[in-house]
Amino acid sequence: MSRFDLSEAEWRIIEPLLPGADGARMGRPRLDDRRVLNAIFFVLRTGTPWRDLPERYGPHTTAYNRFNRWAKRGVWLAIFEALAAHSPGSLALIDSSIVRAHQHAAGGKKGGADHAIGRSRGGLSTKIHARVGAHGLPVRLALSAGQAADMRAVPDLLVGLPVDSDVVADRGYDYADVRQRIQAAGCRAHVPTTRQKLMQISVAPALYRQRNLIERCFNRLKHFRRIATRFDKLARNYLSAVAIAAIRLWTRFESRT
Repeated sequence: MSRFDLSEAEWRIIEPLLPGADGARMGRPRLDDRRVLNAIFFVLRTGTPWRDLPERYGPHTTAYNRFNRWAKRGVWLAIFEALAAHSPGSLALIDSSIVRAHQHAAGGKKGGADHAIGRSRGGLSTKIHARVGAHGLPVRLALSAGQAADMRAVPDLLVGLPVDSDVVADRGYDYADVRQRIQAAGCRAHVPTTRQKLMQISVAPALYRQRNLIERCFNRLKHFRRIATRFDKLARNYLSAVAIAAIRLWTRFESRT
C-alpha cells in the first residue's frame, strides 16, 4: 500500500459520495473504485505521467478514462462540494494563487472555449481562486487566466456564502464592487484599502491574520505536483484535479476528527 493511498477511514468517507453508491448504478459494473481512486491520487500527488502509473494500480487507461469521464460529468466537483458543505459558515477567506502552465497544457482546443491559460510575467500561467473556511479547507474553487484581475472571480467564490459571514481578503480585492457584492450577500467585508488611497479602510489585525489559513491551504494543494504545475489542456480537467486535491484534504481532515 502506497502512502498516497486512501486509508480505511478516508474510504468510508468518500465511498458513499461516488456515483451509484445508492445502488442506482447503471451499465456494466465498474472496476474496483478504491484502486482507481488511489491511482488518480497517486498521479496527481507525485506528478507521474499517466502511462507511467505503477502496475499495482491496474491499466493507466482505466485511471485516466475515469478521471476524464468524471471531470466531463462534473462528478469530482460534486464530491468536493458535498464535503465542503460541512464547513462552518462564520468565516470566509478569499484569495488566488498563480500556477505555471507546462508547455503540454498550451495546446487545448480553442473553439471559443476559455481554458483559463494566459500569459503573465512568468510565461503561460493559470490562477486558482479559492474561498476557504474556518477549518482552513477549500469551500469554493474557480480558475482564470494568470493575468486576470482577482476581482473577476469574486462572484463565483461568493456562491453559497452563508449570511452573516465575515469575508476577509487582501488589498488585491480593494474595489467598491467587491465590497458591495459581499454586503449584498448579507455578509461583512473586511478588505483593507491600498496605501495610496486618501480614505483608508483597515481590518482588525486579529481577523486579518486569519488569512494565514488560506495561504496554508494553497501550500497543501500544491503538494500535489500536478496542481503546482498545470499539465491539463482543458480548464475543466485542471479544475477537477484541484477539486480532487481538495477532496483529499477534506477526507484527511474528517478521518482525523
